[in-house]
Amino acid sequence: MQQDELHKEDPQAARTKSLAEHARKASDKGLPPVHLWNPEFCGDIDIRIARNGDWYYRGSIFTRLSMVKLFSTILRKDDDDYYLVTPVEKVRIQVDDAPFTIVSMETAEENGLRIKMETNTGERLCVDKEHPLWVETDDDSGEPSPYVRVRDRLHALVSRSVFYQLVELAEPKDVDGRPCLVVESAGQAFQLGEIPLEE
Repeated sequence: MQQDELHKEDPQAARTKSLAEHARKASDKGLPPVHLWNPEFCGDIDIRIARNGDWYYRGSIFTRLSMVKLFSTILRKDDDDYYLVTPVEKVRIQVDDAPFTIVSMETAEENGLRIKMETNTGERLCVDKEHPLWVETDDDSGEPSPYVRVRDRLHALVSRSVFYQLVELAEPKDVDGRPCLVVESAGQAFQLGEIPLEE
């Protein structure tokens, strides 16, 4: 998305510009307290987050990562919908899967093993009780989709390359009588999936 797209004189562009200005002010001191804001719902805006984490505005990909990072700070999930929220505005956007993507991970020994991850917007987290990791399996294809909680009700889809790193780190363990692959981080155990039994 080009910079001048935010300045077109039409209602949606004007609202997008307004959101950006309020988000910029609110995020000066870190993540804004979006959970405390309760503005009126202002309708839908043509912003979509694809499954791979790319953001689109009116069908065109955001070309400025700084704008993606800015909008991600005012993102909130209410019920099953996602919104960009400021103290004076609340607009609904579309999210194909999860609003964030985990793009890298590393491990560290800090009172035990800790798995540290980074999102596509640069947020960093440690897989722990507050940021749990889980895997959902598609009923039709059987493909696993791993997720981790980033903050509040916002999750990140773990990229395939990072998931492979997790699998390499995992160890087989018995969980409720079932052999599973399990990773541990910050004293917590997280299942990656069952180990198929050999025929």
